[in-house]
Amino acid sequence: MPKISNLKEKWNFLIEKLTHQFADGDELNIDGIIYLIGVQELGQGYRTFKKDEKVNLMHIAICKLLEPYGYYEFDFFDDEGWPHYKILTELPNLKPGEQTVLMKEAIINYFDSLNYFE
Repeated sequence: MPKISNLKEKWNFLIEKLTHQFADGDELNIDGIIYLIGVQELGQGYRTFKKDEKVNLMHIAICKLLEPYGYYEFDFFDDEGWPHYKILTELPNLKPGEQTVLMKEAIINYFDSLNYFE
């Protein structure tokens, strides 16, 4: 497979591949990908999560995704193995479209760091 270099191509590739792997025909959206990243970062494998745990998984993913931007820093793992982050800098007030662009870029960077596109 040739190396994918631009963000739009990477995003489309990521959506297609993750949808094929994890969705039952319905295209994954950005929230679904953030959830998957949270599960990956928790590192406890596949299991059924309660509603509040799902919210916490999304929080873990967002912290991990925005850590390279200087917004969060990993702090510790609790007794149940859940990672905790501390806020370094408050997030700027972004319009919804700007938030989406930031999160898509952060997701692409996350998967780039895993050599997912090579």
